Amino acid sequence: METQRMVVISNRLPIVLAQQSKGSWTIESGSGGLVTALSPVLRDQNGLWIGWPGTNAEDLPPRARLQELLSQGTRETGYALKPVNLTHEEIQNYYYGFSNEILWPLFHDLFSQCNFDPAYWKTYQDVNRKFAQAVVEHTTESDYIWVHDYHLILLGGELKKAGVERKTGYFLHVPFPPLDIFLKLPWRFEILDALLEYDLVGFQTVRDRRNFIGCVRSLLGYRVTGRGQINSIQTHDREVLVGAFPISIDYKEFASCAMKQEVAETAWIIHANLPGRQLILGVDRLDYTKGIPHRLLAFELALARYPEMRGKVTLVQVVVPSRRDVPEYEKLKQEIEQLVGEINGRFTQVGWTPIQYIFRSLSRNELVAYYRTCEIALITPLKDGMNLVAKEYCASKVENNGVLILSEFAGAASQLYQNVLLVNPYDRQGVARAIHQAFTMSQEERKERMTRLRRTIQRNNIYSWVKEFLRAWIYKDLSESNSEELFVPSPE
Repeated sequence: METQRMVVISNRLPIVLAQQSKGSWTIESGSGGLVTALSPVLRDQNGLWIGWPGTNAEDLPPRARLQELLSQGTRETGYALKPVNLTHEEIQNYYYGFSNEILWPLFHDLFSQCNFDPAYWKTYQDVNRKFAQAVVEHTTESDYIWVHDYHLILLGGELKKAGVERKTGYFLHVPFPPLDIFLKLPWRFEILDALLEYDLVGFQTVRDRRNFIGCVRSLLGYRVTGRGQINSIQTHDREVLVGAFPISIDYKEFASCAMKQEVAETAWIIHANLPGRQLILGVDRLDYTKGIPHRLLAFELALARYPEMRGKVTLVQVVVPSRRDVPEYEKLKQEIEQLVGEINGRFTQVGWTPIQYIFRSLSRNELVAYYRTCEIALITPLKDGMNLVAKEYCASKVENNGVLILSEFAGAASQLYQNVLLVNPYDRQGVARAIHQAFTMSQEERKERMTRLRRTIQRNNIYSWVKEFLRAWIYKDLSESNSEELFVPSPE
């Protein structure tokens, strides 16, 4: 009997392959919640991760050196790594094109940002077929193939086209749009058909699952049954399970990091440099879905409407560089910086500047220090699959002394809404009122809210997310084998 393995497929491998100088290459272990959660599963089961190594095929080191680097990565991660090499043209049309100029804005309800170039669709098909071929070459029928995110929607269907039988699960990390938005996609039927080739399709929230089911019913007419966490869709020849599985963070990792002496000292220095005021924190990747200009305008309105806040509050807005070579993103950066300059120019007083703007990546310790010391977090994306920054902030508030203002359009709102100040990021007046409410909130109420938030996130952590997905998918298949502990991850 063949050994059952977990095989993870994502756009990127869990390592970073970088050229330091001509002919000199290094690798670093990847970070992030997905790598953190899935690595124990893959190590325990002698698993495999398939993905793009992050460098154009034309620029990769010689084959022998590449294999040496991948072997080093395997030793460091504890599981096998198999690269899918992509050319410069494939990266431009599949990744920057179809994935990030069509699916990304469309799935975030911003279809006006879409560029429906037919050439993107062809390359997206070709690259998904290339990933599927890697699955065929490196896996067996006994393996469990877990595919991640919008870059690889077609992979399951490509396996079926190749006549290959695999146990397949799929998780979408971004939102799924409602029918009226999804209809804008020229390839809507192909995308739905491809998703229905998986055995289990997972979404972040009940709303995303409901949107997907609504599209399936309206466009394909399939019957949907089941209540609770899992629904069943009966296609013309198979059953597909559909569920909502909100992703989370490694709570223990962030809470422990916040308790470190180095982090505590950095947190103290941050506040000491901005004395006598409450700090409001915004942390975002440079992206138009994050609603940073909307947030800045709401903060400006709060200062105008509530003059008692002036001199007593500072917004620390961290923007992590992203896709600087894309004109739309460079334009967004300029807009943000212009707004910061205008607001600071309007309200700055001697000894007080309203906004502290940081445009760079922060180290983990520095980021957690900001989480720990800032009294208020202002997390207001226009749309987000989950938004883990909100959960990281709460996990890092080891003194239970923070207030979370959260967009109702972030997936995290479905879990945290009872103990946050929920806002519509398009409602400038509503966000301004929430900022003032957080500013004037008593310490007792802050502590009660944050204690409950941290308890929720601690209970629903990244490991429970993996376990719930696997329970719905793999345990069902193994129900007669008494192998219920197979693949179950646990914190290290």
